[in-house]
Amino acid sequence: MDEKLMMIKALCLKETSKDPIEIAVKMMKNEMIHMHGPEHHILDGSALLTAIHNVEPSFDLATALDELANRGLKMPGATCGQWGICGSASSIGAALAIIHDTGPLSNNEYYKDNMRLTSQALSHIGEIGGPRCCKRNAFLSLQTAIAFVKDKYGIELASHQVECEFSHRNKQCIKERCPFHKK
Repeated sequence: MDEKLMMIKALCLKETSKDPIEIAVKMMKNEMIHMHGPEHHILDGSALLTAIHNVEPSFDLATALDELANRGLKMPGATCGQWGICGSASSIGAALAIIHDTGPLSNNEYYKDNMRLTSQALSHIGEIGGPRCCKRNAFLSLQTAIAFVKDKYGIELASHQVECEFSHRNKQCIKERCPFHKK
């Protein structure tokens, strides 16, 4: 995973886009990124951190990416089916917690916001259902985050209509049930 982490961080530090989905897709296209896997527990939040930093550079991106990697590495793969929490949703929640410098003892609105963002992303993922698809869940989580940071903080991230470029690699693709499946 170290090589993947270095690649994710290097791409994010060079990135100028303000669209977290665009940033995530660029990383997903790298041959080191699997169709499914715990790298999304880091990649998805990294894309969000990068886009927010490119709009409002109020935090050190390199430090934030390192901290997100430390947190993301603690969550094993397959948590979606085994724990009932998607690593993508937890990744974007962790990204927000890092920006806000919140922890388990924080007693403020930011603590609540981190939980609200994660739960909203999980709700959107749960509406679609399974089986797993780390790409679909990343798109859902990041769309949720784009709307959330605009509504809560006035941070306007770019976004675009998503059409999945990865379904041909996904043996479990739900095709027309997926809102991102190419028609």
